[in-house]
Amino acid sequence: MRRREFITLLGGAATWPLAARAQQAAMPTVGYLYVATPEAHAGRVAAFRKGLSEAGHVEGRDVAIEYRWAHNEPASLPGLVADLINRPVTVIAAADLPSALAAKAASTTIPIVFETAADPVQVGLVTSLNRPGANVTGVTNTGGELGAKRLGLLRELLPGAARFALLVNPNNPILAEAWIKDTQRGDHWATTRNSSR
Repeated sequence: MRRREFITLLGGAATWPLAARAQQAAMPTVGYLYVATPEAHAGRVAAFRKGLSEAGHVEGRDVAIEYRWAHNEPASLPGLVADLINRPVTVIAAADLPSALAAKAASTTIPIVFETAADPVQVGLVTSLNRPGANVTGVTNTGGELGAKRLGLLRELLPGAARFALLVNPNNPILAEAWIKDTQRGDHWATTRNSSR
C-alpha cells in the first residue's frame, strides 16, 4: 500500500465517527413530557410508539424520543421543558394539560402537540379549535363539557337522590376547576328543568 493511499484511508476512518454523529444529529428528536410517572403511563407510551411506527417512524431508527417525567410534581415541569429545549428537540409531545401549559410557556417556536381533556381554548393553549395558531396544536376529549349532561342523566336515573359527588384530581387544578364549573352548570340546568315540570 502506498503512503498516499494509507493517509487517505486513515483520514476516511477518522471521519467515520464524525459522520455517525452528524447522522444522529439529523435524526428528529421528540420530547415526550408527562406530569406523572412512567409506570402510570406505560400503556399510553406503548400506544404513542405504535402510532409513530404506523406513521413510519420507529424509535431509534427514524426518530429519537427524549422522555421527561415529573413524577407527580407539576412544579418540576418548567425545568424538564427547559432541558428538552436545550437538547434540542424537534417537537414536544405534551401528554397532559400541565405539561402542555409548561411547554407553551417555554417556547414559541418548537412545535407542541398536546393531549388534554380540558377545553384548549378555555385554558389558553390555542386561540380556536379550527385554527389553533402559533406553535401549539393537539387533541382534546370533550368530556369536560359533558359534566352538565352527566349530572342531568344521573338526576333522571335517580330522581330520589339528594346528593351527587364529583371526584377530581387535585394534581390537575385547571382541569378539575373546569369539570367542577361544568358540573355546577349542570346542577343549575337540572334544578331549572325539574322546577319547570
